[in-house]
Amino acid sequence: MAFEPVVLFFLLGVFAGLIGSDLKIPGSIYEALSIFLLLAIGLQGGVKLAEFELLELIVPALIILAVGCIIPVAVFPVLQILGKLKRPDAASIAAHYGSVSVVTFSVAVALLQQESVDFEGYMIVFLVLLEIPALVIGVMLARYGVGTVRWGKLVHEVFFGKSILLLTGGLLIGFVAGAEGIKPLDILFFDLFKGVLALFLLEMGLVAASRIAGLKTYGAFLVTFAIVTPILSAALGTVLGWMLGLSVGGTMLLATLYASASYIAAPAAMRIAVPQANPAISIGAALGITFPFNIFLGIPLYFWMARFIHTVGG
Repeated sequence: MAFEPVVLFFLLGVFAGLIGSDLKIPGSIYEALSIFLLLAIGLQGGVKLAEFELLELIVPALIILAVGCIIPVAVFPVLQILGKLKRPDAASIAAHYGSVSVVTFSVAVALLQQESVDFEGYMIVFLVLLEIPALVIGVMLARYGVGTVRWGKLVHEVFFGKSILLLTGGLLIGFVAGAEGIKPLDILFFDLFKGVLALFLLEMGLVAASRIAGLKTYGAFLVTFAIVTPILSAALGTVLGWMLGLSVGGTMLLATLYASASYIAAPAAMRIAVPQANPAISIGAALGITFPFNIFLGIPLYFWMARFIHTVGG
């Protein structure tokens, strides 16, 4: 398997953060990079989605969503009982791990492109859909029997926040334009994708280095949780992808989606709906441990798992 060099930019960022370097990407540039990535992923998915019949996706989408909802429900009692976390913190972390990471998905796509492995273009649809239900479940777990939820503000944050809006908008534009219509934008959104991803990962490394300290309170448990949970979730995604008839690439991407943890949409939603939760714990686990684990070890592992199940299962 070829090595995907963009992940080294993340490592450079972590190193710079740990040694106290003055390296810093200005906030406006970081914002531009994130907008580019979200639009580019949406556009690429939309172009490929145009090749499929939408009605064929309804049943797989419902199954993938239903199974995805199992993850936050399953990890919540583990966090409460074994981790001894307070209800708001356990619910917030469950929401983070039930939701998905766009950047982790991007690295997985980059690896498949590096390996010249095809995948179903409609996987981007599942990326968009899986962002939402875990956040709602997390809020319900946190608020059950405790208090009221500002659902209107939460719904607006989830459905009209930057991540969902840009992903969905790019998806629709790519779907309407198609491969031929989008060609004038190929150089910007397709050819430059890896370069922009590398710069974004550099910033993510800097941020991750600053979040590691937030794990000190719960130490070994959260570190173990942040590594074991994505592996188990990926195994679930691998089996489901194979059962649904996805290709090796599609199976690997579904495994990656289930294994990833949100650190963009989830923190924003939890800040509004569960203000009692400590964001340093959830973001520290998702971004400080799970994200680097996934891009360095997890994604290659999930790729192997997808190829293995397709080889053994036929």
